[in-house]
Amino acid sequence: MENLPDYIKINKQTWNNKTDIHIDSDFYDVKSFLAGKSTLNQIELALLGNLSNTKILHLQCHFGQDSLSLSRMGAKVIGVDFSDKAIEKAKAFNKKLGLDAVFICCDVYDTPTHLDEQFDIVFTSYGTIGWLPDLDKWAQVITHFLKPNGTFIMADFHSVVWMYDNDFKEVFYSYFNIEPIIEEELGTYANKEASISNQTIGWNHPISEIVNALIGNGLQINCFNEYDYSPYNCLNEMEEFEPNKFRIKTFGNKIPLVYSIKATKK
Repeated sequence: MENLPDYIKINKQTWNNKTDIHIDSDFYDVKSFLAGKSTLNQIELALLGNLSNTKILHLQCHFGQDSLSLSRMGAKVIGVDFSDKAIEKAKAFNKKLGLDAVFICCDVYDTPTHLDEQFDIVFTSYGTIGWLPDLDKWAQVITHFLKPNGTFIMADFHSVVWMYDNDFKEVFYSYFNIEPIIEEELGTYANKEASISNQTIGWNHPISEIVNALIGNGLQINCFNEYDYSPYNCLNEMEEFEPNKFRIKTFGNKIPLVYSIKATKK
């Protein structure tokens, strides 16, 4: 981490820049969401189960669509994200929909200084931990906020995906967390033609690092699932082979694209 630029400041600016474009995109389909469509996928819904009367902390919630979908399912939800622009939009959607979710603007690692509660479930999903350098610190936050026997649930893109170049032609990056990855990006996954240029700083985390961070911080892994598809058409070279299931054309079902974890605080 020595001599690394301020990754939080750089990434926060990028996500602030992306927020308006994401809200206007077909990818996020805000119109359908506001009309009642859930943004949650079967992968995470299978692990979440019945949410009535549960308290959920949603880490890295972007502009709150999943948080508010959880709220519609009967949960008391607090969403956290470091993008002030995204949190502002989340609060506006919450008000418009007449829901009772709460949104807090802070970095994941700082959450304990902004919130003093415990939760039945801590949830995070899709494109989250790649922005975090230290997964041990991340897992400490999760454990801190879970009630005894509380559940951590996550779904995310598989670590194997981040080894490839953007067009999945070659293995470009290490599977292992050996250094920060600093990139300049044109457009955004929700609108590849968007006229924005962003710098990002991220990290690749192998599955062993993710699982061991959770185990090392008092969480018992209940299940770990891998999927040969993504519920989102957000990477290059994808094709839809079944409704709302996407794969990299040249790879077919040969590589994992998504994984999910359910763990319990012992």
